Amino acid sequence: MKAIVFDALKTIFIYTILCVATFLISTTILEYTSFNEQAAFLKYKQEYLHITSWKIAFYIHVFTSIFCLIAGFTQFSKSLQTEYPALHRFIGKVYVFNILVINFPAALIMAYYANGLLPTKIAFTILDCLWFWFTLKAFLEVKKRNFKSHENYMIRSYALTFSAITLRTWKLILSSTTDIDPDSLYMINAWLGFVPNLLAAEYYIWMKNKG
Repeated sequence: MKAIVFDALKTIFIYTILCVATFLISTTILEYTSFNEQAAFLKYKQEYLHITSWKIAFYIHVFTSIFCLIAGFTQFSKSLQTEYPALHRFIGKVYVFNILVINFPAALIMAYYANGLLPTKIAFTILDCLWFWFTLKAFLEVKKRNFKSHENYMIRSYALTFSAITLRTWKLILSSTTDIDPDSLYMINAWLGFVPNLLAAEYYIWMKNKG
């Protein structure tokens, strides 16, 4: 009975976070639908707005990455996997295609032009490459019917997908509690945005496998 209650509370907690995260990202995306070059983050990227490849990559990333985040509502639902396996596979394929084909090249371009000097560019490049690799491995493992390994790689992949939220959270915390210069703040935020996520994912996988 305790295990059932714990699983129910865990599910409610996870889906509450996903709902809040999706809402916050959606409000951010709405700011860019006007294509106003002074909107939100674009205010700090004025020197790159004339670079067509960066601008295209930015809007592709903004308008498509939310679908990766939304996929978390279905990909980690045990009931959906068992009751609607075809839907689970379809959404999983959309998630994989979105990351490997659409967002990986777009995010690489954005990483190259990232603020915060070389350490920031390295952080975002590592994030993007790991995002690609974990997602690809998840796809390859499920093709081989290694479902446990597939699930573990999907957890790692989604931990990096969720960096869209943690990046913004850490930025809010750091900017409101410190007085460091913008470049240093951006550099620290770039690493904090995904490294703790990966550590948490690895700990979760270890605990899950241990149990």
